[in-house]
Amino acid sequence: MPSSIALFLTGAGTGLLAGGASCAAVQGGLLAGAVTRRGSSSSQSPAAPPQSVLEPLGPVGAFLGGKFVSHTILGALLGVFGAALQPSPRAQAVLLLAAGALMLLFALDLFGVKAVGRLVLRPPASFGRAVRQMAKGRSALAPALLGLATVLVPCGVTLSVELIAITSGSPVAGAAVMAGFVLGTAPLFALLGYLFRHSARAFSGRLAIITGVVVLAVGLWTIGSGLQAGGWVSFQPQSAQAAGTADAVRTDASGKQIVTVTVTSVYSPTAITAKAGVPTTLVLHGNGANGCARGFTIPALGVQEIVETDDDTQVDLGTPKAGTLRFTCSMGMVSGNINFQEGGTR
Repeated sequence: MPSSIALFLTGAGTGLLAGGASCAAVQGGLLAGAVTRRGSSSSQSPAAPPQSVLEPLGPVGAFLGGKFVSHTILGALLGVFGAALQPSPRAQAVLLLAAGALMLLFALDLFGVKAVGRLVLRPPASFGRAVRQMAKGRSALAPALLGLATVLVPCGVTLSVELIAITSGSPVAGAAVMAGFVLGTAPLFALLGYLFRHSARAFSGRLAIITGVVVLAVGLWTIGSGLQAGGWVSFQPQSAQAAGTADAVRTDASGKQIVTVTVTSVYSPTAITAKAGVPTTLVLHGNGANGCARGFTIPALGVQEIVETDDDTQVDLGTPKAGTLRFTCSMGMVSGNINFQEGGTR
């Protein structure tokens, strides 16, 4: 079972590097409502200019606080049921593909493509009415409630982190990874909240287009990650170096082939040539392993491992046949392959 601290850092890093843009694109409307309408009149006139530079931080903080609470609780629940619900690597990849497809539909809807309007998943009308009422309210509680509601509007990267929470098999670890993820997205959400509050009129007519462009880009990125996470494609450059093969492949005294991959925030080497038809063990050498790379998978074999931060994790590959065996992190962000050849590595 992965450490809660490591999962917290994994979630935070994912939120900071990828989750902020993805979730801001999908949940930006709720954030804008929490920030720009707070304090407006019942006639829905534009929000009054902020009284000070720090004034927008109140509703932004309340929004992020509500989001933090709901996602942490969700992470704990996913951890509780993780043992029973744990999906295979390719099931996770299918979920990523589905999330990416939904985001593409959402982007087209924002661009005004009427043909996709009926295909876009939307919250129930009652939920929409409740959100609008909260957004109009003067109460400091309104932004917090909107933040709580973001758990019902997940983005593609959120789904990936939820899968890590499931695979943790622990309520504490599941809560840790989701809490870290929300905190990682906080800097970008705070910046957007500040801009929304200071430039409400400027954003009012352009938010849909801006959001649509970002959602489209992140949706394509999510689909690419899903394809790589499932082992169906690899986006490693064709010129990926296999120079590390000589050090990565050895044979022990019993005749077993040992393939070693060093895990940091990436995998090294990413292209390895080994001998087919020989009993083989893959050794994942953790060298400060962190981030997505710790969630190691071999989709074709259904292998899922949490790599030890500074220790070795062994995977029995059996007796591989000739062919290419792809490996990737659980979110399809970093990957590599082992090319098993008849007659050896030379």
